[in-house]
Amino acid sequence: MSPYELLVGLRYTRAKRRNHFISFISIASMIGIAVGVMALIVVLSVMNGFQKELRARILGVASHVQISGVDGRLANWQEVARQASADRDVAAAAPYVSAQGLLANRQNVQGALVRGIVPELEDQVADIGRHMRRGRLSDLRPGEFGMVLGSELAHAVGARVGEKVVLIAPQGQVTPAGILPRIKQFTVVGVFEVGMYEYDAGLALISLEDAEKLYRLGDEVSGVRLKLKDLFDAPEVARRLSRTLAGDLYVTDWTRSHANFFRAVQIEKNVMFIILALIVAVAAFNLVSTLVMAVTDKRADIAILRTLGATPLSIIKIFVVQGSLIGVIGTALGVVGGIAIALNIDVVVPAVERLFSVQFLAKDVYYISELPSDLQLRDVATVALMSLLLSLLATLYPSWRASRVNPAEALRYE
Repeated sequence: MSPYELLVGLRYTRAKRRNHFISFISIASMIGIAVGVMALIVVLSVMNGFQKELRARILGVASHVQISGVDGRLANWQEVARQASADRDVAAAAPYVSAQGLLANRQNVQGALVRGIVPELEDQVADIGRHMRRGRLSDLRPGEFGMVLGSELAHAVGARVGEKVVLIAPQGQVTPAGILPRIKQFTVVGVFEVGMYEYDAGLALISLEDAEKLYRLGDEVSGVRLKLKDLFDAPEVARRLSRTLAGDLYVTDWTRSHANFFRAVQIEKNVMFIILALIVAVAAFNLVSTLVMAVTDKRADIAILRTLGATPLSIIKIFVVQGSLIGVIGTALGVVGGIAIALNIDVVVPAVERLFSVQFLAKDVYYISELPSDLQLRDVATVALMSLLLSLLATLYPSWRASRVNPAEALRYE
């Protein structure tokens, strides 16, 4: 592009127009692009924040990688944990017993997932100890038959710390009167709340040795849970361990055990991107009407440039510069505004709530009561490039129309 084409294009953009409606449409297009880009960056950042927050809460209870026996029972778990911990990407390992149970307290009965743990090892692979509302995980001592409940589960069975609850194991025992379920009384020693209803309403923790006794596992466990140095390495680590570990074992990772959930969140993010991208597209294609009117307004100038030797390609470049500059300014304003809001969402949202006396995420309804935000450079770059590309595409047809102006016809009545 030669200097005069750039100079004329920029001058057309800055020049005061005889037709003020064209200026209004240009400003409206610029504002529309800025608002669309800003909204897209903010929404993507919030979606990233929700995805990160939910992943942290789920993996605060679930394991990055889980090793279990094919039949649900794992013997010699210490050796399996030792072999797994030797992997360079494994940070910690802990055994567990997982079984179904029925909790009863007075007239309240509730089903639960019972997990037997070693408290000091469990603290290394999960974050439950950091979310204790009452008591501590270390209160689960072997032989004392203590139990830690999720907050919603404790509410459902009406149990408080220090009270007794009855755990009914579905595995029966044969008696002269027939097959009867095994029943054991436990003392509630703690309550946790991780912020995920699935766990808060359905998980009960007991000592590993107590679980082995109750479910008659002997020295066996259900499996070993691993925490990795980088949770995103889980698929690769799981594949590597499945090849290196001795014995008939089943190795799975969090990307498979929660695949549907995280896939749904990613689909929602993609859908929101497409919907909000339409706002940017509509604003960008307003440039078409802006430049068509500009071409009509500048027919005489185009004719004079053509008679002075300007080629049709030069005319195209001039109007591409004019239209693209509107897109560049709108995109830049949108990027700056979007980044500013995304980085200060914790200040902006409360201010809006106070101003309009509303609450977007009520604490008594949602576990996540504040909008999280995770601004990612890749999203910002994608949105900016998309906006610039749409703005450039919107300039092509009007610019081509300008290059087709007949100088003699345009100057006939001048």
